Amino acid sequence: MAEWNAKPFAVSCGDPAGVGPEIIGKSWQRRSEAGLKPFFAIGNIADFEKLAGIPVRKIEQPSETIGTFGEALPVFHIHDAAAAIPGKATLDSAQCSLHALEIACGLARSGDAGAVITAPVSKTQLYEVGFRYPGQTEFVSERCGIARENAVMMLAGPSLRVIPMTTHIALKDVPEQLTGPLIIARARAAEKALIRNFGIEKPRLAVAGLNPHAGENGNLGDEEQRIMQPAIDTLRNDGMDISDPMPADTMFHEEARQQYDVALCPYHDQALIPLKTLHFFDGVNITLGLPIVRTSPDHGTAFNIAGQDIADPRSMIAAIQMAATAVANRQMHDH
Repeated sequence: MAEWNAKPFAVSCGDPAGVGPEIIGKSWQRRSEAGLKPFFAIGNIADFEKLAGIPVRKIEQPSETIGTFGEALPVFHIHDAAAAIPGKATLDSAQCSLHALEIACGLARSGDAGAVITAPVSKTQLYEVGFRYPGQTEFVSERCGIARENAVMMLAGPSLRVIPMTTHIALKDVPEQLTGPLIIARARAAEKALIRNFGIEKPRLAVAGLNPHAGENGNLGDEEQRIMQPAIDTLRNDGMDISDPMPADTMFHEEARQQYDVALCPYHDQALIPLKTLHFFDGVNITLGLPIVRTSPDHGTAFNIAGQDIADPRSMIAAIQMAATAVANRQMHDH
């Protein structure tokens, strides 16, 4: 393992009317048992001061995190307003979440933060304040100067990593969007990230077929033969360890998962259903293809339980831990 880069991590608050501040605070509370590296929250300090049993301290610079982290949750205060009302998303709470996200990206790009961890946001509210991105992933990629199509979403847990090759589109549009160039781009991003972020020297990629039984030799659909196989052949000729299209219904049992390091799936739910079944509480969203490390809990704002002190921080803790792993592996790989 490479020597730890002491730059603290920036954790954006997400929508403060959701569980973001609570899971950030609970992650700090469990910092020792979880072995978490120093991090600071970005948002309205009022949303953190109301957390039960969690001392907070306002910081002016990320560098103050190191000296503060052992005694209180460091908060980079960027939004002067009353604390958000739990479960009541407003335009003000959306503005706070967007401002926090933008600052987190800026601090990581400048080198003042070692990584970005993003708490969940309400896209419905963000759209009302001028947000024009499908999600935080696309926003972060643009702020990093990376084209949207080159930023790849990976969902990862202890026993499974998946990449949906198409994401938030209607199922009927998947066959049109699933092109050879897309498959090649997703696979290459996955291979590079597994080497650099996860320290896997020779990644093994598995590809799920689009159709039942991977098309059954064209009898149940021909996308596997017509679109997917030529792209896979190109990648294999370039030296990649990648499977032919596989029946998705036999790819995710325990024995099958031992045969690959990541599963590339044609559409969103094909990837996320097995990941969330196995790792609902400790799954992490990590964005590949960026010059910075960015992770996120694999769940939403949970407005329905906000303010009740019952939110489970395990996914946030896992996101902070995975960011640390990626940063350390990048240091070792790059130097």
